Amino acid sequence: MRYLSTLFLLVLIILWSSCRNDFEASPSTGNLQFSADTLFLDTIFTNIGSSTYSFKVYNRTGDDLTIPTIALERGEASNYRLNVDGIPGKSFENIQVLAKDSIFVFVETTTDITDQTTATEFLYTDRVLFDAAGNQQDIDLVTLVKDAVFLFPTRDSEGMVGQLPIGNDGVTIEGFLLEDDQLTFTNEKSYVIYGYAAIPGGKTLTIEAGARIHFHAGSGIIAANNATLEVNGAVSTDPELLENEVIFEGDRLEPIFNNVPGQWGTIWLTAGSTGHRINHATIKNATVGILMDSNDGGIDPTLTIENTQIYNSSNVGLLARTGNVVGENLVINNSGQVSLNCSLGGTYNFNHCTFANYARIGAGFRELPAVLIDNNLQISDTQVVVEDLLAANFTNCIIYGDQQIELLFSKIDVEGKVFNYNFKDCLIRFEDINNNFANNALYDFNNTDLFESITLNEDPDFKATQENMFNIGENSAANGKASTPTTGTDILGIPRDMVAPDLGAYESTVFEEGN
Repeated sequence: MRYLSTLFLLVLIILWSSCRNDFEASPSTGNLQFSADTLFLDTIFTNIGSSTYSFKVYNRTGDDLTIPTIALERGEASNYRLNVDGIPGKSFENIQVLAKDSIFVFVETTTDITDQTTATEFLYTDRVLFDAAGNQQDIDLVTLVKDAVFLFPTRDSEGMVGQLPIGNDGVTIEGFLLEDDQLTFTNEKSYVIYGYAAIPGGKTLTIEAGARIHFHAGSGIIAANNATLEVNGAVSTDPELLENEVIFEGDRLEPIFNNVPGQWGTIWLTAGSTGHRINHATIKNATVGILMDSNDGGIDPTLTIENTQIYNSSNVGLLARTGNVVGENLVINNSGQVSLNCSLGGTYNFNHCTFANYARIGAGFRELPAVLIDNNLQISDTQVVVEDLLAANFTNCIIYGDQQIELLFSKIDVEGKVFNYNFKDCLIRFEDINNNFANNALYDFNNTDLFESITLNEDPDFKATQENMFNIGENSAANGKASTPTTGTDILGIPRDMVAPDLGAYESTVFEEGN
């Protein structure tokens, strides 16, 4: 009984003390401090919600304080949303901050640019006001909002999203067919695509220089049978600027998403699509940068890709199955599996390309190399399809990465099937320190029918691999090693040295100190 009485008395003291602290908390008098005086919410597209940002409110006094009011200056009409100490809303009263303590204020926004201005972008601002009258303090909120052309599937009367058939087995994917008046993407506004935008058969999607195409999660572009994708980016007059380049990326514009792989699906060139040309483009942060199902059956390349970068693909940069591809000044890096996969045979001709892989896959290592060339595809537990590798020619290329083996072949011998490949004037990383390939004729670098003028395992002196900057420096082992005579320019439009051109997509340069 005495124990229960003591416990009851202790509880009363605690409750009385707690109530007394609440009761004795003084109103703030302009003496709050903040972790920032302005909160920048970075750039968003109209009608797409921002990430959540936060700042802290400090009570550095020795007394408990009560903030009489916290509110957005625009009130309930504001496009900003707050969460104060775990409570959502746009205005709050009597928020307590204990002595020498702090609280978080979280902020996010969704803004419709058409309600504000006719411009393609504008600054949306508001303020978070603390208290009123002579004691008022505030935090400025600033967001750059960009207008865009939004392309998305329709919904039927039951709310079901439009679907596209994929193949002949009843499989569908969320998407829509582009209308005739949607088949030219300009640089006037960015494009934001939800689902897969399909190029109809017999039609061409033309993307003009300077266009910006953004994809929502799980979205992409599909070229149907007999459809064509034509990307007409151009070299900038200033190599440091990219205003004429065409950029494909996700629809999150905040800096934290700049280099996050797998934000969207792929550019899907289905079997029977034809005559694709991609020039001066960057394809970043996809699941698969370009997925090519097959070739169009003609003698001309089904895909010609030049002066283009593909990086931060969560799976593969360029995956071509039985493809017919010509590439020049192509750079692929930072792929979760393989940067370039010439799969299930096909015809491939690459000149002055840089295929690298410095992807960070958690705490482990990639199981696959930068470049994988194979003639087979397992389609079930018991069935493997094998096709002819008619040609895989790599000239003046760099194949490198942060693993010892960055080039692999997967060949299944079938009578009557060919497996033709040739590497000439290339820098390749292939450090077989355990002699796993010593007796494998596929990797006989002394066989000049397969490998001619190859530089093995020497430093390409890339500028900044983790920043996807594959310019080569004056100390690069690729300098002066390319075939001559040569013509044309590198990926930046710099003329190639006529006497001693360099391997890879870039002519070498002297790196400025600190860059």
